[in-house]
Amino acid sequence: MELVSDKVKVGLIGSGFISSIHAEALKQVGEAELFAVASPSAGKAEAFARKCGITHHFTDYRRLLEMEEISLVVLGIPNDLHCQVTLAAAAAGKHIVLEKPMCLNLAEADRMLAACQKAKVKLMYAEELCFTPKYVRLKQLLDSGALGQPVLIKQSEKHDGPHAAHFWDVDRSGGGVTMDMGCHAIEFFRWMLGRPAIKSVYAQMGTHVHKGKTRGEDNAILILEFANGAMAMAEESWTKLGGMDDRAEVHGSKGVAYADLLHGNAIETYSVGGYDYAVEKAGSTVGWSFTIYEEIWNYGFVHEMAHFVDCVKHDRPPLVTGEDARVVMEVLFAAYESAGTGRKVALPFKTDAAKPFDLWQRKAEK
Repeated sequence: MELVSDKVKVGLIGSGFISSIHAEALKQVGEAELFAVASPSAGKAEAFARKCGITHHFTDYRRLLEMEEISLVVLGIPNDLHCQVTLAAAAAGKHIVLEKPMCLNLAEADRMLAACQKAKVKLMYAEELCFTPKYVRLKQLLDSGALGQPVLIKQSEKHDGPHAAHFWDVDRSGGGVTMDMGCHAIEFFRWMLGRPAIKSVYAQMGTHVHKGKTRGEDNAILILEFANGAMAMAEESWTKLGGMDDRAEVHGSKGVAYADLLHGNAIETYSVGGYDYAVEKAGSTVGWSFTIYEEIWNYGFVHEMAHFVDCVKHDRPPLVTGEDARVVMEVLFAAYESAGTGRKVALPFKTDAAKPFDLWQRKAEK
């Protein structure tokens, strides 16, 4: 059944940094209408709604889910809340856009998938790197044969630490930088390669700079081996000063391509006092920095939200699904197991661990 006559009315659950990104992106999607926002913090939902021109606001997300007008909800909330809110949204018959990572563990992931399948709603995984224009072009080069057969893909994302307190708390986040940013790399690699099976994962993790803030790792390196013979390496860090860094490489049998997501699009800036920028989320702006412009477009958030809205309105399958999110969770657990044991871990990987961090923590306890 297609929703062809009206705009897709969207409810945002969450009012933090990522929800502000979602709101700005959705404003640029002609078929979407921002209809409501929910946030438990006193006054935050109202202030967010006033800033973004949203008519309805609630402190209880369940009231938002009761609104019959809303057909799509976008979850921008801490990891430990993903499961319960997804289950509630599915029960209310709402299609769901879920921020990364999917949840805290594989049992939650399976409950979420089952609930959405039972309710016949779409569970769409918000991996923006699959929509980022420069990376989309990178994939086109690979798919066209211009680079030959893929041999090695690399992706790195680095800055000086997350912007919200719940990221530092492993009981809420499930882990450190690997959960926060390594999840991007895993789905990026799968998407770039056409989602072949992953044979194994090897990971190194450590807490080098932020021991006073978190028990989680602030640096991580992941090496993935795919069934088609390609290798992939992710470098993720919460310890890089000087602003955000996000780049990728594709090495093939007939060529190589490098894509720097931010520095190639940035304005080289020197400021004695620093500057304010609403979307800037990482690093000091004092001294030399790379001033990002049109970040929401360059990162693919507009393209991502336009795609998901179109999937709801015209009942089309999403590019990145809940099932993809579940694969990412499995690889994340395997990576933490590898970092904890010092061994390469084969896929598929089964575990009943409550969160990925628990598998890595065993190394520290030995």
